Amino acid sequence: MNSIDDKSLLTYPVSKIKNKAKRKEIYSKQKKLKTKLKLKKRKRNKIEAEQLGEESQKKIAKTQDNTREKDETVVDPEDEEIKAEEDFDEFSDILNGKITPKIVITSSYKPTKIMYDFILELMRVIPGSSYYKRDKHEIKKIVKECSEKGFTDIIIVNEDSKNLNGLTHIHLPGGPTAYYKLTSVKLSKDIPNCGRPINVKPEVILNNFGTRLGQRVARMLGALFGARPDFKGRRVATFHNQRDFIFFRHHRYIFDGPDKANLQQLGPSFTLKLRWLMKGTFDTKSGEYEWIHKRREMDTSRKRFFL
Repeated sequence: MNSIDDKSLLTYPVSKIKNKAKRKEIYSKQKKLKTKLKLKKRKRNKIEAEQLGEESQKKIAKTQDNTREKDETVVDPEDEEIKAEEDFDEFSDILNGKITPKIVITSSYKPTKIMYDFILELMRVIPGSSYYKRDKHEIKKIVKECSEKGFTDIIIVNEDSKNLNGLTHIHLPGGPTAYYKLTSVKLSKDIPNCGRPINVKPEVILNNFGTRLGQRVARMLGALFGARPDFKGRRVATFHNQRDFIFFRHHRYIFDGPDKANLQQLGPSFTLKLRWLMKGTFDTKSGEYEWIHKRREMDTSRKRFFL
């Protein structure tokens, strides 16, 4: 075993060595040799590139994001046809500043303390939002009452065994309605060095929503905040889509000089995963779905995304 050469060591079947100490020793040698050969190859490639007068470039690592399956619904944000459609959609009056959003936030039945804490922090994030005590009211009754009072959106947070697990967003008066799976909820008290937001309208960043469905969802989320943010407050609400998971973060930026700024997280933070988008207001029995996530039919590839 001691006389084994490097070439044989690389392909030696370590798993067949019965002695545990010897197996560990050979495995360690294999690992060191592979690292050594990798470094040699990297140096050789660099020297060759320099000799050819080319800059040594790192290979771009393949990820699920940059190798995603082609999607015909991916749109160009500068497309005139798309812009024309958005000028007359359900959210255009809010996003153009003609209407100021008024939001109602409520809970599922029998909310616990963690629900109240989360709703309180959502109300600090979303300007013009107010709490509606759920009691035993059905969603359709809440929709009717809020529409009559001129509210533009309803957010219903769902809870199961003290675990926040769902979020329903209803745009008034005529929809659409979106339901998200809610995960990774962190309140301000759980975030290190978390600041406290001031009551100003934040800037909204909607990042990486590239498909027709993604842009529709992004506009629906953006309509919660309306137009014309208060830049003096230096507050930013970010919805970042990555692999169909929508990560929400809330920050304040602080300038440390003309070219430098620092971020302070404000909380809460959470992740949304779209389960369905329905035309009109909430009606799971006879409502018409614009899009619904069907796992068996849609989750056929790890490189297939919809937003």
